Amino acid sequence: MLNRVWFGFFICASFAIILQLFGGNTQVLADSVNGLFASAKLGAEISLGLIGVLALWMGLMQVGEKAGVVGLFAKLFEPLLSKLMPDVPRGHPAYGSISMNLTANMLGLDNAATPLGLKAMQDLQSLNPDKSVATNAQILFLVLNTSSVTLVPVTVFLYRAQQGAAAPADIFLPILLATCASTLVGLLVVAMVQRISLLNTVILGYAAILLSLLCGSIFYLMTLSAAAIGQVSSVLGNGILLFLVLSFVMVAGIRKVAIYDEFIEGAKGGFNQAVQLIPYLLAMLIAIGLLRTSGALDYLLQLLASLVSMIGFDTRFIDAMPTAIMKPFSGSGARAMMLETMDYHGVDSFAGRLAAIFQGSTETTFYVLAVYFGSVGIRNGRHALGCGLAADIGGIIAAIGVCYWFYG
Repeated sequence: MLNRVWFGFFICASFAIILQLFGGNTQVLADSVNGLFASAKLGAEISLGLIGVLALWMGLMQVGEKAGVVGLFAKLFEPLLSKLMPDVPRGHPAYGSISMNLTANMLGLDNAATPLGLKAMQDLQSLNPDKSVATNAQILFLVLNTSSVTLVPVTVFLYRAQQGAAAPADIFLPILLATCASTLVGLLVVAMVQRISLLNTVILGYAAILLSLLCGSIFYLMTLSAAAIGQVSSVLGNGILLFLVLSFVMVAGIRKVAIYDEFIEGAKGGFNQAVQLIPYLLAMLIAIGLLRTSGALDYLLQLLASLVSMIGFDTRFIDAMPTAIMKPFSGSGARAMMLETMDYHGVDSFAGRLAAIFQGSTETTFYVLAVYFGSVGIRNGRHALGCGLAADIGGIIAAIGVCYWFYG
């Protein structure tokens, strides 16, 4: 699958470059070459930048597992996850790392979520009979990551505040609804492909509890100002993170675990994993960079605008689509597109709000796929990409619908 996707990116970029040359734009050649080298540099910088964070969290997770804290945490979600991942045996360490990763994602703790996710993928890989082909459990976990609900997307609020929004957090509920739709679509598509039955008392019971907590959080946060939402999110996220770190060390110390030695052993694995990521991340980033600099994404946007106009639909959402189209490929590229849309159309315009909703409710699917599968050497992702992109499309459609619902 990844071989075909990578080849497809280069084919699309080649056609776009040829079209640009026929149009008289020879600058595209220099832009494309510069994009290749810039992407190669970025891939190395991201991978090397992960060394410290990965070493920290892999070391702490090793301590937490030896202390038994991760195992206790896993018991909260193991009944649900065992129904969704029937190939993972009860009591396996993967349940703990998966639970912690999904919780970190929900709280918007990016610095912790990625290392915890890589640890979870590593744990799932220990059950994989064919190390180069993704298992059903790994695919479901990746899709949940690419569509994971973020309760409070503080960074999007900050960008809106910097652009002078009257109420920076007024898109909180639209983002939450759109990202919930993305997660639901991703889960349903994977369940359909893998033939997982979602209609059982365990899954429905967990869904009811999570929905109740989500609704309660929404009602509480809706009573707060934008500044207060950001403060509550920061205190809650950092407090939980620090509590986990301290509980790992304290409980391990009480149980007479060799804390320092275990941390060093885990940190070594984090260092090796960060270095191993470089070729996988590099390959994906240079293909995406060429796709962007060649103008292929611009042609896609023009085609979409023509189709929407042809069938007579409202075209206001097209102005925000650069963010939506760029997000699965590049987080930084989507952020630049969002800021550009806010600056040109106005931060509180329909397009400005929709771009922010896209940014907060969708994920960089190709980046996540490259990083998570690359960390364990998987080359055949099977249906992972299709299911991840289905979740993205679900989130994009939901974001457009919600934006029309809230802002006309």
